[in-house]
Amino acid sequence: SITQDLQNRLTDFTGLNARVRFDMGADGTIAVDAKNGAPSIADESMEADCTIRVSVENMEKLMAGALNPMLAYTLGKLKVDGSMGVAMKVAALLEE
Repeated sequence: SITQDLQNRLTDFTGLNARVRFDMGADGTIAVDAKNGAPSIADESMEADCTIRVSVENMEKLMAGALNPMLAYTLGKLKVDGSMGVAMKVAALLEE
């Protein structure tokens, strides 16, 4: 599952110093709190510095490295609310 994949990659978010919400519409929301201390999966209702709206299918492709985040954004497959700087950092983390 995407939640499990994110859980396994939480250490990648160390140093991000931000809260990020992945909004997959009807398929749910996952929030990562990398603001203070060790990154963790957080309550999805937390206030986020950046919300990334993406389908489950495209989120899976992003995490597998099969979809370039910048291309996804350009094509409208991924939408960003809030800090674009944080979104860029998250995109780089997901690509690794």
